[in-house]
Amino acid sequence: MATAVNNDIVVEAVGLTKVFSDFWLRQKAVAVDGISFEIRRDEIFGLLGPNGSGKSTTIKMILGLLHRSKGNLTVFGKDPADVAVKRRIGYLPEESYMYRFLTPVETLDFYGKLFGLPRAIRRSRIDELLEMVGMTHAANRPVGEFSKGMARRLGIAQALINDPDLLILDEPTSGLDPLGSRQVKDLLLDLGRRGKTILLSSHQLDDVQDVCDRMVILYGGKIRSEGTVDELLEDSGRTVITTPRLDAATITTIERIIRETAHVEVERVAAPRQRLEDLFLQIVERARNDRASTSGAGAGGPTAAFLRGEENEGGGLIAELEAMPQAAKPSAAAVPAAPVVPVADAAVLTELVTGKPSAPVGKAEPAVTPSKQTKAPEPPKDVDRSVIDDLLGGGGNP
Repeated sequence: MATAVNNDIVVEAVGLTKVFSDFWLRQKAVAVDGISFEIRRDEIFGLLGPNGSGKSTTIKMILGLLHRSKGNLTVFGKDPADVAVKRRIGYLPEESYMYRFLTPVETLDFYGKLFGLPRAIRRSRIDELLEMVGMTHAANRPVGEFSKGMARRLGIAQALINDPDLLILDEPTSGLDPLGSRQVKDLLLDLGRRGKTILLSSHQLDDVQDVCDRMVILYGGKIRSEGTVDELLEDSGRTVITTPRLDAATITTIERIIRETAHVEVERVAAPRQRLEDLFLQIVERARNDRASTSGAGAGGPTAAFLRGEENEGGGLIAELEAMPQAAKPSAAAVPAAPVVPVADAAVLTELVTGKPSAPVGKAEPAVTPSKQTKAPEPPKDVDRSVIDDLLGGGGNP
């Protein structure tokens, strides 16, 4: 009996294990050790852990790039190796490998062709994606000239070209400046609100904390903790009270009241400081308002229309028309015969070319008799037959 598929679960892993062996099939390293988790539809799920904890190995098994050693793993209810599953996935690897002599437009067009997207759809999405990641001004520059951050932005656009149902990002903010990191996180939040399922792998704690709904923390190939961000970060042993700025006398009074009523001491009173990321973004925004020039990536634009479910209907119609079979060419019987050139016109043309008067119109030229025809030249009589015999292998007398 077939097992019912839960449509709310996009990825499900049960006892997932990956063991790397040497040439003699002896166990060399256990990269992933019996982990179980599920990624639900419309959520942003985080894989958190230090380098070497098994994050990238887990992602490669989800993509079908690595075979699992033990356990069960399904993506959209199917085996990860199923080609139909891969069509629904967008993937950004930890390192963006691009063809260095192609431009961003050519790169995205190439990946769009791999997914079988019609030309009109590719053109529309390429323009929207380049604007979204702030790369419109560099659309026709070779990728080999890009910084790591600019190549990373292009990699994010490449992962979205097929409008995936599951977006897998391995260290998406690697190589990005704080401004680019903030834009990527805002994009992920927007996509999550619009129903995209996202798997985010990172060892940058702020990235996961800012965007993820749920997460698992890996170490040594095992899950050490899992839950929502609030569940994992809640500190039930302390209470924080936030107020507008108070003078010293008021603070002293509050401390005395807490000590007398709750019989606890106030551990710390401090004025909050601005985050360095917020300060950096403010400085960059002021520079942009002053129209300061830069050769790097520009400010990202709004989320691409097709990712918001607002694909251009006109572009879809054009794509359908382009996909329609062309009308059959008319058969040879339907093609009219070429007009017959009058004899008089041919005679005039002959006279103009040769400079000799042609025969009068209406009179046929005399037929050429066999005696007047040009004869083929006779072969020379002084042929050395011995040479021919030697060439043909007949061999004359020595």
